[in-house]
Amino acid sequence: MRTLLWVGVMMWGMPLGAEVDLRDHGKGKRVEALKKAAMRAVLGDEVRCFWSSEGGPLVCRLDTSMDGHEFFTVGLINGRKGLAFDHDLLARLLATATGKTVEAKKLPLEQVDLGREGRRLQFLALGRAWVFDVQSGELAVDETPPKPLILQAPKQGAKGKHRDGPATLLRVRNEMSEVIKLWWLKRDGGKVSYGEVEAGSERVLQTFGGHRWLMTDDAGEELAVVRAPDFRGLAKITGKVTEPQERRENVSPDGQWRASIRENNLVIEPVQGGEVIFLSRDGAAEDRYQGPFKWSPDSKHLVAFRAKPVKLRQIHLVESSPKDQLQPKLRTVDYAKAGDEISQPKPRLFEIEGRGEIKVGDGWFDNPWSISELAWTADSSAFSFVYNQRGHQVMRLLSVDSTSGKVRLIHEEASRTFIDYSQKFFLKHLANTREMIWASERDGFNHLYLIDEAAGGIKTQITRGEWNVREVLEVDEEGRRLLLKIVGMKGQDPYHEHLARVNFDGSDWVALTDGDGTQRVEFSPDKKRLVATWSRVDQPPVTELRDAQTGDRIAEIARADDAALRQLGLGRVERFVAAGRDGKTPIYGAIIKPSNFDPAKKYPVVEEIYAGPHGHFVPKAHHAWSGMQEMAENGFVVVKIDGMGTNWRSKAFHDLAWKNLADSGFPDRKAWIKAAAGERPWMDLERVGIYGGSAGGQSTVAALLHHGDFYKVGVADCGCHDNRMDKIWWNEAWMGWPVDEAYERSSNVVHASKLRGELMLIVGELDSNVDPASTLQLAGALQKGGKDFEMVTVINTGHGAAETAFGKMKRANFLMRHLLGNGR
Repeated sequence: MRTLLWVGVMMWGMPLGAEVDLRDHGKGKRVEALKKAAMRAVLGDEVRCFWSSEGGPLVCRLDTSMDGHEFFTVGLINGRKGLAFDHDLLARLLATATGKTVEAKKLPLEQVDLGREGRRLQFLALGRAWVFDVQSGELAVDETPPKPLILQAPKQGAKGKHRDGPATLLRVRNEMSEVIKLWWLKRDGGKVSYGEVEAGSERVLQTFGGHRWLMTDDAGEELAVVRAPDFRGLAKITGKVTEPQERRENVSPDGQWRASIRENNLVIEPVQGGEVIFLSRDGAAEDRYQGPFKWSPDSKHLVAFRAKPVKLRQIHLVESSPKDQLQPKLRTVDYAKAGDEISQPKPRLFEIEGRGEIKVGDGWFDNPWSISELAWTADSSAFSFVYNQRGHQVMRLLSVDSTSGKVRLIHEEASRTFIDYSQKFFLKHLANTREMIWASERDGFNHLYLIDEAAGGIKTQITRGEWNVREVLEVDEEGRRLLLKIVGMKGQDPYHEHLARVNFDGSDWVALTDGDGTQRVEFSPDKKRLVATWSRVDQPPVTELRDAQTGDRIAEIARADDAALRQLGLGRVERFVAAGRDGKTPIYGAIIKPSNFDPAKKYPVVEEIYAGPHGHFVPKAHHAWSGMQEMAENGFVVVKIDGMGTNWRSKAFHDLAWKNLADSGFPDRKAWIKAAAGERPWMDLERVGIYGGSAGGQSTVAALLHHGDFYKVGVADCGCHDNRMDKIWWNEAWMGWPVDEAYERSSNVVHASKLRGELMLIVGELDSNVDPASTLQLAGALQKGGKDFEMVTVINTGHGAAETAFGKMKRANFLMRHLLGNGR
């Protein structure tokens, strides 16, 4: 259970034990109250474990009641549990030291470390770092100085993914002669003010590892960004941090030369100053040289790129109601669409001593979608790169000889459908042995192969079987061993995520987790132990201590209890499996009922759909509440299904989506729903609705166009209703290139005249993800065909407009009106 952490920075959930009124004061208030109650009704659903330094004991915070927790040690060898310290004593000492109320059953400890001997407890609490001697009972402020941090320039620091690490303390010291202002940077790029730090003083921020903080001067000039570490850190602000004067790859490894672009040509100049040398002279604005640059290790050769610029398509959005003025604003967004011309940078090779280009023929890479992963061999004899051909049906590993410029094929992948480069790409260079680890679906599943870079071709298939490598977590080059996240463990739901180890030659396969659910894992600092937490939609979390080398379970640390959740009427989500369109392929889905469910009644069935080929979407982990549950509370049975065409089963399962997004797995979905209803007489198949957003919006409309005999009502949010109208990468990935008649076949706009049933279209006027014109063109086609439908434009809103409060209301009311007869 996530309790209230670090008030003043972020709230992660509701405090345990608060009173909630579940009386029906109107459906909206009742559902909100039910949601709040559900979010704190699972006992022990989030165990917090802390690895002690120097191989000391594991400490875990376990919920002992709905409004209390205690800290236990867990033996790393025998798994034996015991109280970590005297909770009553520590609570009294903290209260005396801070003057605050501290309860023994609610000790707010973070970053707990018992040390090697298990007697010196270090922790964070109440805005300070502390040391507590477990044996003597003495408490003191921890005077260990925080570690100085490297500050980043504002633009540089704002990049990268947001991460929610452990609670920590960040000390900000203002060493300037003027006040500085502090800002917490949100996931979406927005910022929240956290006050000031006077000149010559400092503040301690209670934050989380991975969170980013911006410092500005009093006038708003951005000075620096710091990313909070998981440990206590110190950020010294002495002035504005500037961007690096040059990228590291611009300078040769021997430090002699700096590469850059001048007058559209590649030049080098001595780092210490001197004459600029043009390595090329034929560059022009319409066919220019550009970075990134890649120097050979011996500094004798340099690779740059050459490309013909293209005019990028733009879309225009009207912001009807700006916050800062009365009149509308026009927003213009760069937005390449499927089939558009693209810039195709290709590598060019230059030798420094000869001051010129070594010609490299592009016959092996003449039509790139991308050229990436460029890397030199350790001896500078060649460089290699990955060529992803436009259309994503050919990928090649290519090598270029640095002396002759001759191109050699190391390895090729080819597919009659698509190569899933966006989700399954993996390449690791093993420089010392001239090998590569490469991911491929060539045998029908996503597996790893050892490639011989020097000789070319596959050396060994590392993994094999009717399952998939989901992610490579660690490559141990010295031990020639891999740590993997996999899906498809035999005897389980094929989407459950597990961890495994295997040698580079495919030997010594070891499954590190085996609980019947999807896994979250945290390793000890020495990588000898791991804490694995697994759950299913119908099984609350189970937390285990396991040996990270053998996978042996040492102990079950905790098992969550959802009895209170079920007392609220929120029964566990039902898993259901039925054969798909071919009568044999198992299709997996979930069924959610309302909290006031009565098996003697019949309920409309509403499917929440998302069928994007980039993933799978039926929830696998346990959640006390979800958007589907919120929809079910309107009086529906809600289902979610992963039909054929979605990802992370076999390649044959996935390939159904190729040039065929209109299919959306509907033959499998209908078969699944009918099979589920055959065992559940309370599912009313005369009243079936559907809703979804983005690709799910496209599928929702396709349901009413092509399967209107089954689906009677649909709400489509921000849909891509014609794949020629949407962003280039996503649509060419699955529909291919060049744009052909398959795009027309999958277009909802082209088939608008086939509409049956009740349809609501929702769109955000500022959607820069899916061009809003896609929805408007569908609306125009429906109007032209005399089809009745409703349309809602959500003002000042981007993608996912149906997930706003107003959008949710309109969606729910439309489904209720047409499936229950009681919506507004």
